[in-house]
Amino acid sequence: MFQQIGIPGLILILVIALIIFGPSKLPELGRAFGRTLREFKDATKGLVDGDKEEKSEPVPEPKQDQAAKNQSANAATEPKKDEIKNA
Repeated sequence: MFQQIGIPGLILILVIALIIFGPSKLPELGRAFGRTLREFKDATKGLVDGDKEEKSEPVPEPKQDQAAKNQSANAATEPKKDEIKNA
């Protein structure tokens, strides 16, 4: 679709944009368009990198002794002292 525009077509589009937006607004539009493309590129790069990380082998968790596991499990289920006072 865009392969058939060519140089004369691009010049015509730029002249029309210059007439519509004016010389002071055109650089602002270019900066905004560039920022948008950069954000899109960063977001898609993050998605692609995330896919690569998921495909790699998961890192095994460090082994904990049984007492540490029990302590962390009890801490998650027991209410805190502040919660008891407020109840």
